[in-house]
Amino acid sequence: MLTRIKGGEIVDPVNGRLGKGDLWIEDEAIVEAPAGRRADRTIDATGCVVMAGAIDIHSHIGGGNVNTARLLLPEHHAAHAQRPAETPLSNAGWSTFQTGCLYAKMGFTTVVEPAMSPGSALHTHLELADIPIIDKATLAILGNDDFLLSMIRDKASSQMIEDYVAWTVGSSRALGVKVINAGAAAAFKENVRTFSLDDVVPSYGVSSRKIVKTLQAAVTTLGIPHPLHVHCNNLGAPGAADTAAATIAAAEGVPLHLAHLQFYGYGTEGKRRFSSEGARLAELVNSTPEVTIDIGQVMFGQTVTISSDVMRQFTSRGTASPKKTVIFDGDGNGGGIVPYRYRDDFYGSVQWAIGLELFLLINDPWRVFFTTDHPNGAPFTAYPDLFALLMSRDARNAAAANLSQKALALSTLGSIDREYTFEEIAIMTRAAPAKLLGLKDRGHLGAGALADVAVYRKGKDIAQMFREAAFVIKNGDVVVEDGAIKNYRWGRALRLNPPPDKAMVRRLEAYYQERYGLSLDWFDFPDSAIRRDEPFGEVSCNA
Repeated sequence: MLTRIKGGEIVDPVNGRLGKGDLWIEDEAIVEAPAGRRADRTIDATGCVVMAGAIDIHSHIGGGNVNTARLLLPEHHAAHAQRPAETPLSNAGWSTFQTGCLYAKMGFTTVVEPAMSPGSALHTHLELADIPIIDKATLAILGNDDFLLSMIRDKASSQMIEDYVAWTVGSSRALGVKVINAGAAAAFKENVRTFSLDDVVPSYGVSSRKIVKTLQAAVTTLGIPHPLHVHCNNLGAPGAADTAAATIAAAEGVPLHLAHLQFYGYGTEGKRRFSSEGARLAELVNSTPEVTIDIGQVMFGQTVTISSDVMRQFTSRGTASPKKTVIFDGDGNGGGIVPYRYRDDFYGSVQWAIGLELFLLINDPWRVFFTTDHPNGAPFTAYPDLFALLMSRDARNAAAANLSQKALALSTLGSIDREYTFEEIAIMTRAAPAKLLGLKDRGHLGAGALADVAVYRKGKDIAQMFREAAFVIKNGDVVVEDGAIKNYRWGRALRLNPPPDKAMVRRLEAYYQERYGLSLDWFDFPDSAIRRDEPFGEVSCNA
């Protein structure tokens, strides 16, 4: 089918299209305007902005931690109500099925679950397969597992470590690698309760810095497009900005991505010893071109914090609201579920300001990524309101007027006039994420790109504009019209597929037999286990 999107304001920074024009789609791909052919379908985009489908690089949408949060807080989604006798569990309330629908309504077509435990990969992919419309991807967690820490301790060769990383990424069907508070979960098992970049894991004798640098080198050498995705030490602690600064310096010219930097923007100034270091961190990012970051913006209201940073979540138990938590341990990746309500008090106001400072003071929209660390800073459904804050200084000032002025005085937010343009929004949420993840077929509207397109009706209410897209097209299908789902389809999970090293497979087989009495087959699965046609889409490693 040949589709013409007519008369919209095209915003495609990758191909330099910034102005009114038409966009043509044939079947699942964007094409050049065909000569002498009439469209089978015409979509009138007059008065609308036309962008590529949005890409979220960091949102917790599937896996064990997410499901544990649902079980802990049934009162916060409709799944606590009695469900119809023949309705599948995936349709109960705001769970997997609704996740895809809610993202699609906002014009998002690809979302990355950034914290998959390799041992739970099958479960994670089964759940992601129940999320309709959007494509998904995962990042495999390494950096606290006994096998890797033992290899580093025993001075294994770089080649052996690369073989292990490649096997983990391939067998778990991941798109990249994440390290979470490197070494801290292993140290937590030995009653360590604080852990910094140069602290050493008991029994292994390796520092957090060594773990990060080892994984950074392996990811780079293997040609994994997405740099090592780092959840730093000391998340949420006053003074954490020093840890973030040290981690930025540790990049040392090699690509590194820091997750949810807002949670490390905390200083110790003022009577309450809690202040913004957002401006300082923004300047460090500006001067370190090999570093990219995502924000983890805080928005006010009830949410739940979900993390495999078991040490941090254990420390946070006392702030739970409501007062119930789950903390669990495991080989490599434990986790914690701590519900939390962000209030517009002193502390919440500082956190809100820090995220916005980072967004507005980091100069290059190609290196700062739009996230709330869903659901940790806020549910992803808060994105439209966040777009409004970034694009309108008046909207920020109006919101700030209702917050703690003593808190805001400890930030630079009030002095910042910058307003994001549509072009910068398109870079930060489309073009840059595609580039960072190695997804050459999306993030732009050039000929040959996947026909993932979002059409927004322009208006004074920026949040409403982004909350309900006029049209969303996924793989050439119109899936959203006037903010309502019109068509369901199944997306794919995007993965790397590095060939496994046979010697490493034999070594892992012996390890799992000795340690667990289980075959390595328990930690792998065939693609056919995901009962979808073509459940995976393969992404190439860099040459």
